[in-house]
Amino acid sequence: MNETTQRPSVNTLAAPLVERLAAEAAALRLAVTTGPGGARIIDAGARVPGSLEAGRRIAEICLGGLGTVTFGPLGPVSRWPFSVTVHTTDPVLACLGSQYAGWSLTSEAEGQNYFALGSGPGRAAARAETLFEELGYADPAESAVLVLETGEPPPAVIVEKVAAATGLETDRLTFIYAPTQSLAGATQVVARVLEVGLHKVHALGFPLERVVDGLGSAPLAPPAPDFVVAMGRTNDAIIYGGRIHLFVMGPDAEAKDLTEALPSTTSRDHGAPFAEIFARFKGDFYAIDGHLFSPAEVMVTALESGRTYRAGRLVPELVDASFG
Repeated sequence: MNETTQRPSVNTLAAPLVERLAAEAAALRLAVTTGPGGARIIDAGARVPGSLEAGRRIAEICLGGLGTVTFGPLGPVSRWPFSVTVHTTDPVLACLGSQYAGWSLTSEAEGQNYFALGSGPGRAAARAETLFEELGYADPAESAVLVLETGEPPPAVIVEKVAAATGLETDRLTFIYAPTQSLAGATQVVARVLEVGLHKVHALGFPLERVVDGLGSAPLAPPAPDFVVAMGRTNDAIIYGGRIHLFVMGPDAEAKDLTEALPSTTSRDHGAPFAEIFARFKGDFYAIDGHLFSPAEVMVTALESGRTYRAGRLVPELVDASFG
């Protein structure tokens, strides 16, 4: 994927979803305000209660309008049966080109430290990450939206940085923010179950253009007021309770190898609740084995032969221990 190709505009597809979210803010228990430079700021769970439905819609916005996110009563873990299910017909663009929280936005202006991971369609307008060179994708849209995993709205310096990177006026930008401890925040993070799998597919070096379709499901994690507990629950939902099914082109042997390498069970750190692992590494997120960040169970169908390969396993007792 070296050359930029004509593909759907994730910001254009997400725009009506953003407008609907803002229009129905009161019903969804959100707050919409005007921020620096006229940017639209949507608080989805920091100073307002937010809602599960808001989290579901934010997840669809993160997918750039290329996927659906639904709640279901028949999840992978029996004691926590309600699940978040994600489907997209363009997994690479929707998950890696939009949903992935790959843009680190930091500022130390005016003596205040600000940090947030940016996800959503705005990433493709900015192309601040080398990943977009690999994907061969750019989205020169007329407006852009970013989702920030944080409890604080973006300060002026961040808004201006995003405007400069996207080439848009600040009043053409929307920022949606919610902490992991909130209803919407926890929901939209669990809705990354398929994206987490795609990120590992990329890390393993499997040709992304061969990934044709995909879906995933994970138990809906209850939020918690403590950040580490909340983060642990959303990670455990995917690592120990998540399932994905990918549909790929290419030789069966390569589909089989991909299946066996994908699940979280391949990690040396597999086997304990994430909060416990996080504490073991003294809060150093990057010291944790990267192979852990993947769904618990994986199915891969090789489309040319029709064979389906399976690997990994659910660990419902660890989901239960984490969720409390």
